[in-house]
Amino acid sequence: MKYIFLYIVLIATAFSNTLQAQDINYTTQEVAINKMIDGTLLRPNTIKKPILAIIIAGSGPTDRNGNQNFVKNNSLKKLAEALSNKNIATFRYDKRIVKQIQQRHVDPNIMFDDFVTDAKSVITYFKSQKEFSKIYVLGHSQGSLVGMLAATENVDGFVSLAGAGQSIDNVIMEQIAKMDTKLIEGTKAALAQLKAGKTTDSYPIALGAIFNPATQPFMINWMSHNPQNIIKTLNMPILIVNGTKDLQVNVNEAQLLKDASKTAELKIIEHMNHILVTIEGNDLENSKSYNESARKISKELITTLITFIK
Repeated sequence: MKYIFLYIVLIATAFSNTLQAQDINYTTQEVAINKMIDGTLLRPNTIKKPILAIIIAGSGPTDRNGNQNFVKNNSLKKLAEALSNKNIATFRYDKRIVKQIQQRHVDPNIMFDDFVTDAKSVITYFKSQKEFSKIYVLGHSQGSLVGMLAATENVDGFVSLAGAGQSIDNVIMEQIAKMDTKLIEGTKAALAQLKAGKTTDSYPIALGAIFNPATQPFMINWMSHNPQNIIKTLNMPILIVNGTKDLQVNVNEAQLLKDASKTAELKIIEHMNHILVTIEGNDLENSKSYNESARKISKELITTLITFIK
């Protein structure tokens, strides 16, 4: 009896694996753009010269899959796989700081514009390959601003996924105002110094992580870019997407981008959160989802992206 049971299990497993293999409509290739940037290219099996979507990750040491350190949700991996299964090639890559951490040699002088340089290098690499009919840039969170700046390199379209519509100093100011009104004046003064291109040692002690002297040059560089000014310069199809359950980037930020670019399309997805999954419950469920890789990516997001890109 136990052998019959084992035989049934093996047959069922084989059948399941066959179905899973049939569901995958792309091949996977690891690509090194340069010594700083490695990534994963997913290429549809049935299209000779597909459209390519380059996916740019958000803030912090975010890898190609959308994960940081021990927090794993695979948001960008799921996004890439969903698009490539629908005949859109995707390339997603580790931010340079991820590789530096792995090599235990983090550049203390890293700047925001270094991320823009990397994104431009990725675009240039794939344009030189001439294997794709069109190239779109999809920037998530901080990657939205990076993508905007890189998209001036003559790509065919740009998508902002949960991207801010204000410069980062204004975003920080809004968040601090909601957190503790006692910190407003000190924060405002410190941000004014940084905005003027000067470092400062005068800031609220409680905000030491934000105003860390070691990262102030990075912040100065970052806040020098205003997304509303940049998006106006993009002469290409633009899609702005955000979700109503986003705990980090309010839908008002998407509206600011839309107001700055009259030709852009705006899509607000009900119940989608910052990591692009659907949340039906409260903020606790929302927060927990950041470390739950089994959650499926928003179907409405994928449909929206496919319609726009194709």
